[in-house]
Amino acid sequence: MTADPQTLVWFKSSYSGNGGSCVEWAPAQVIVTGIVPVRDSKDPNGPVLSVPSRSFAEFIEGVKGGAFSAA
Repeated sequence: MTADPQTLVWFKSSYSGNGGSCVEWAPAQVIVTGIVPVRDSKDPNGPVLSVPSRSFAEFIEGVKGGAFSAA
């Protein structure tokens, strides 16, 4: 990822609940680079996972379609 994670505008996933499983992403970076930055909202200074937008879209489709176990 070329941008500094501290300068990105982060949004919490609408699927994140109040149970501590919060994921944030920076959608504006996708437009610029085609990469989806993802991080744990509990650790904003921690690592950022950079995922190609196509792979991220396929992952979201799988989540919505129930392809992953909740266990």
